[in-house]
Amino acid sequence: MKASIITIGDEILIGQIVDTNSNYLANYLDKLGFELVEMLSISDAESAIKEAMQRQQDRVDLVVITGGLGPTKDDLTKQVFCSYFDDVLVEDAAVFAHVKALIEDYFKRPISDLNRKQALVPSKATVLFNQLGTAPGMMMQKGQTHYISLPGVPFEMKGIVSSVLTPILKERFTLRFNVHKTIVVYGIGESLLAEYLTDWEDELPAEVQLAYLPSRGRVRLRLSSSGTDKARIETKLDQLIAAIPANVKAQIRAYDDLSRSEVVIEKLKTEGKTIACAESCTGGRLAVLFSEKEGASTFFKGGMVTYATEAKVAVLGVKSETIAQHSVVSEQVACEMAIQAREKFKADYAISTTGNAGPSKGDSDAAVGTVYLGIASKNGAYAIKCELGQPREQVIERAISRALELVYNEILKK
Repeated sequence: MKASIITIGDEILIGQIVDTNSNYLANYLDKLGFELVEMLSISDAESAIKEAMQRQQDRVDLVVITGGLGPTKDDLTKQVFCSYFDDVLVEDAAVFAHVKALIEDYFKRPISDLNRKQALVPSKATVLFNQLGTAPGMMMQKGQTHYISLPGVPFEMKGIVSSVLTPILKERFTLRFNVHKTIVVYGIGESLLAEYLTDWEDELPAEVQLAYLPSRGRVRLRLSSSGTDKARIETKLDQLIAAIPANVKAQIRAYDDLSRSEVVIEKLKTEGKTIACAESCTGGRLAVLFSEKEGASTFFKGGMVTYATEAKVAVLGVKSETIAQHSVVSEQVACEMAIQAREKFKADYAISTTGNAGPSKGDSDAAVGTVYLGIASKNGAYAIKCELGQPREQVIERAISRALELVYNEILKK
C-alpha cells in the first residue's frame, strides 16, 4: 500500500517552524507497512490544497494531511474537503460537546461562534476524535484513495494517530511488514566503505535494498526489505549482516540507529562504568549529551566547563606551570584536565577537550582548528591531537565525535 504526506502552512514554507509532523508520520506509516512515495509542504491557499489532493488521486492508497483545521480564516482544509468530495459541513454533536466542555471548563469562558465552528465536519467524513484539542481529524475516500486530515499541532496530531487512527488503518488496509536493519560504522568514509563492501553488496538478493547514510564521523548502512512474513525477513537480514567482511565488522559500533553518544552510553551501562568530562572548546556539549539521557545518574558523574585559562587552573586544578611550558592548547594540558576530572568526580573514565575552535586564536598560538582530546582511566592518561579545520561549528562537532570514539575505544581495553 502506498502513501503520501502533505503538510499545510506558510510558516513551514518560510522556515518559521520546522516540519516535525512529516518526520513523525513517515516513521509511523513505514512501521505500519505503507510504502511512502512523497512528502509535500504547501501554502495556506485553497488552490494549493486542492491541487495537492488531486495530485495524489488514485496514485496512492492513503494521503495524510496535517494543518489548516483551526477556526481562523486561513484554515481552509475543511472547506476544501467539502469542495473536493462534493459535501457540506454539519455540526458533530460529540465534537461540539467536547469543544464546549474544553472552553468552558478548562479556559473558564463562554464558547464563541468561532470555537463552535470547530465542531463542523463534512457530513460524509469519518470523524477522528481529538481528545487533546478542539479540531477533530477526518477521513474521506475518493476512488481508491483515502484522505486523512489531522491537526497541525504536533501533540494533537500524535494523540489522534495513537488513539484513533491506527485501528482504522489496520481494518481498512492489507498491510505488509517493512523491516529495516541499521548498522552504524565509524572510522571508515563512505567511498572506502563502499569499496570494502563491493563483493558483499553484489550478492544481496533483489528484494533487499541497501542505503549508505553518511554523516560526520560515521556511516549508517540500512538494509531494508518488505513482505508478509516478518520473522523470515528479519532472519534473512540478520544472515546478510553476519556475512559483512571482517574489516568492516571491526568498525561497527551499533546494530541499530543509535547516535555516537548513545553507543558510548550503552557501552558504559553494559560495563557498569562511569564517566566525567572537563571541557574547554566544546563548551559543555559532551556533558549535555551524557546528562540528557534517561538514567544518566547511573553512568555520568559530572562535568566542568573551564573555558578560560585561569579556570583550568583555579577550578579544575591544572598546573599553571604546565600551561606556561606547553600552552593551554596542548597534549599535556589535555592529559591533566582528564586526570583532574576523573579524580574530582571519582569516575572510571574522564574525557577532556582543549583547543582553538576559531575563527580567531585565543590564549594559545596553536593553529585555528587544533584540538587536543585527553582520556584518563585506570590504564593511565594520554591525549591525541586533531586538526579539524574550519568553520568553528565543524571543529566543535568533529571534536565531540572524536572524543566519543576515544571513550569507546578506552572502554574496550577493560
